[in-house]
Amino acid sequence: MEKRPKTSPLLFTGSDWSFSDLSRVYDTIRQIAVDELRLDFYPNQIEVISSEQMLDAYSSIGMPLMYQHWSFGKHFVHESNLYRRGRMGLAYELVINSNPCITYLMEENTMALQALVIAHASFGHNHFFKNNYLFQQWTDAGAILAYMEFAKSYIARCEERHGPAAVESVLDAAHSLMPQAVFRYRRRPRLSVEKEQARIRERLEHEERTFSDLWRTLPATAEASAPKEPETDPAERQQAIEYPEENLLYFLEKYSPVLKPWQREILRIVRVIAQYFYPQRQTKVMNEGCATFVHYTIMNSLYDKGRISEGTMLEVLQNHSNVVFQPGFDDPRYGGLNPYTLGFNMMRDIQRICTDPTAEDRDWFPDFAGNGDWCGTLIEAWASHRDESFIRQFLSPALIRDMRLFSLREEASDPYYEVTAIHDERGYERVRSRLADSYDVGMTQPDIQAIDADLKGDRKLRLKHTVHNGGTLVEQSRDATLRYVQRLWGHEVSLLGVDAQTDNTLYEVSSKDLADTA
Repeated sequence: MEKRPKTSPLLFTGSDWSFSDLSRVYDTIRQIAVDELRLDFYPNQIEVISSEQMLDAYSSIGMPLMYQHWSFGKHFVHESNLYRRGRMGLAYELVINSNPCITYLMEENTMALQALVIAHASFGHNHFFKNNYLFQQWTDAGAILAYMEFAKSYIARCEERHGPAAVESVLDAAHSLMPQAVFRYRRRPRLSVEKEQARIRERLEHEERTFSDLWRTLPATAEASAPKEPETDPAERQQAIEYPEENLLYFLEKYSPVLKPWQREILRIVRVIAQYFYPQRQTKVMNEGCATFVHYTIMNSLYDKGRISEGTMLEVLQNHSNVVFQPGFDDPRYGGLNPYTLGFNMMRDIQRICTDPTAEDRDWFPDFAGNGDWCGTLIEAWASHRDESFIRQFLSPALIRDMRLFSLREEASDPYYEVTAIHDERGYERVRSRLADSYDVGMTQPDIQAIDADLKGDRKLRLKHTVHNGGTLVEQSRDATLRYVQRLWGHEVSLLGVDAQTDNTLYEVSSKDLADTA
């Protein structure tokens, strides 16, 4: 490591930190983020928490406000045991896509690590959350925290009124459908806290008028005489249905013949949360790559300016290397491509192509090769792409060679793998295309849609699974989820598996048959 002139006093010395140290480091990092990287971000709110609180945040999907459910406690116990036995580490930080953007720092972190985390989360992730088109279209950073507060209090009130077991039953079924609880192609109205407040208030007022705790003390045979909530005419609801419907929780919330208003509200809460996280599922490589590139660039700038010591920089580089470590395909630790590694390497490669391109780069990327504005190129890419399109347009032959990427073909009936493309002139396009496909949520998530429901007749709900590339569902989880759908629908539910290429029927299963064999 080269020595450089000390132009400014060190921001901190030693590993211990104080809140004044955090404030001083934050202000300096913010100036670099604005002046040198031209980042645009939400106001930041930084909170320091313990490892126990970090585990708790892990368990409840990272939200500072969350309703209660047994699965969160199960995750907490499991991850806590792994952590205390030294078999699992904890993230250095947790960041919430909200306005203000909330960053949690672990109090056990050293000062060098706190600085790295502030650069990574408070500016890298924050910029990406605010500017990427998917987050702008599908999330409302200014409303999500207020909505989660309403959701938590509403579910708690339902537990008081209807009992924890009844609420838990609805949540169990709704959670099983979260991957199929998003609108992938249809943009829904933006979340409005005021409208949610008014709608929830109306629903609660209706329950107040119709609820009497005495009904819970009567025998089951007398419950039928209890006042029932008004229902819309089945013929009207039948006419209102639009097929096919990809968002199964939305379909069940709107058209289930048996759900009560409070149960429909719980389905809505779960699907709003699922939709909130949908952009993050599509931008893992870009989001983590952006944050890693930002912290790497900022920390190097601090070192070059003489604001952090060589010892601090060595600690930063060690932690950075751990984050971007990528085992080889033949390493027992290999579990796929590390999104931090792929994203960071692509950002650095774009920087190289903009400033020092080769003839190959100019052939592949004529629009930005040699333009000298790597910062502007990256900002535009961060705003305009998701993982699939980003890889398809920006992964270079040079990086394919450096990472030694290749393409495999696998058939379940074959006892071997076939290498269909390697990192050479003939394989670049195929490797890039196959890698991009693997990050396309539409290709990797089951395509299951509601295609018919007879509300005026037998009330049977028919679902269709379009099978791509032979990717059928795991039978055990498929059948369990189908039972959950029947619980929410209240009548028979069938699932038809159809091959996307030939339109041939691959399987058909009914919840009625599952109930008979259970």
